[in-house]
Amino acid sequence: MELILHKCKLRYFKEGDEESIVRNANNKNVWMNLRNFFPCPYTLQDAKNWIKQTQLTEPKTIFAIDVNGKAVGTIGFNIKDDVFSRSAEVGYWLGEEHWGKGIATEALIALTKYAFDNFDLVRLYAGVYEWNKTSIRVLEKAGYSFEARLRKAVTKNGVTMDEFLFAKIK
Repeated sequence: MELILHKCKLRYFKEGDEESIVRNANNKNVWMNLRNFFPCPYTLQDAKNWIKQTQLTEPKTIFAIDVNGKAVGTIGFNIKDDVFSRSAEVGYWLGEEHWGKGIATEALIALTKYAFDNFDLVRLYAGVYEWNKTSIRVLEKAGYSFEARLRKAVTKNGVTMDEFLFAKIK
C-alpha cells in the first residue's frame, strides 16, 4: 500500500527507516501525547523492533508517514474484535519539526478513507489527552466528531487527566 498525497506519502515501513524514526520519535514532546508503551528515550533498537512488528502484523494497518523519502511519523488503525469488529481505533504521531504543516491532517483524512474503503468498518475512533489541543484540531479537520469526555481516564508522566473521544462514522 502506498498513498501519495500532497504533503506526504503513507507507505509500509521498511529497513532503512530506523535512523529517521529515531530522529523524529526520540522527543519528549512527541512521547507526552502517546501511550506509555511508546519508549522515551527512543533508541535504534526500538525502531528496529517497530519495523519488524509492523511487517509481521496482519492485516497491514500501520503505515509510515513519509516526507521527502523519510519516515517522520506513524499512522494506523487497530481493528477491534468480538461485538466491536466493525470499529477500529486510530492512532498517529509525527516528528515535531513537521508539526503545524497540515501533514497529520492530510494523513488522517487519507487513512480514514483507506480504512473505510478497504475494510468492513463503520466506525473509526481516537482518544486524545485533554492537553493535546493540536491533535484535537487534526481530528476535527479530518471530520471526526467529539463523542465523550472520559474524566480522569489517563495518567501520563504523573498527571491524571481527561481523555477526549472522537469518532467518524462511515
